[in-house]
Amino acid sequence: MAIAIQPKLTLDEFLKLPETEPASDFINGKIIQKPMPQGEHSRLQAKFCNVINNVTESQKIAYAFSELRCTFGGASIVPDVSVFRWDRIPKTQSGRIVNRFEIHPDWAIEILSPDQRLKKVLSKLLHCSRNGTELGWLINAEDESVLGIFPGQRVELYEATDKLPILEGIELELTGEQVFGWLSLT
Repeated sequence: MAIAIQPKLTLDEFLKLPETEPASDFINGKIIQKPMPQGEHSRLQAKFCNVINNVTESQKIAYAFSELRCTFGGASIVPDVSVFRWDRIPKTQSGRIVNRFEIHPDWAIEILSPDQRLKKVLSKLLHCSRNGTELGWLINAEDESVLGIFPGQRVELYEATDKLPILEGIELELTGEQVFGWLSLT
């Protein structure tokens, strides 16, 4: 049986490809399409953006973006939520936000979908950590846990009443119970 060998794609070649729906990440020379978000994933993603932006936007501290392509460190990824400190948000000379973010997020949040592999999602957050991201979260709704990824690729596990780490300068306190409580609409 003949096996077709795919030539290795460059980052520039990947960026010229049409966007996929759902989005695809390009990391370690491989294209990995993200799964289509389901109910819990969508709820958590929207809620995180709203909660963070309600605390940070009016004071111009930071902004949380949903599904924003970030190209840096030889990869192009689309975290579920990317938080940028206000003064790091790329802008045009006229002050408008740019369309292409070619920098790392300050805080990257990934929500594990049922059909995603933990290793692939964690490797994306570790790439962020190696390239300047201050804080990463990997949220696992199935076991109601949050992995925090810190500089130096230190990883900590948070559950239940543990106070979750927040990007420095953002006055927000959350526990695992609060975050996973957002999944109950009663």
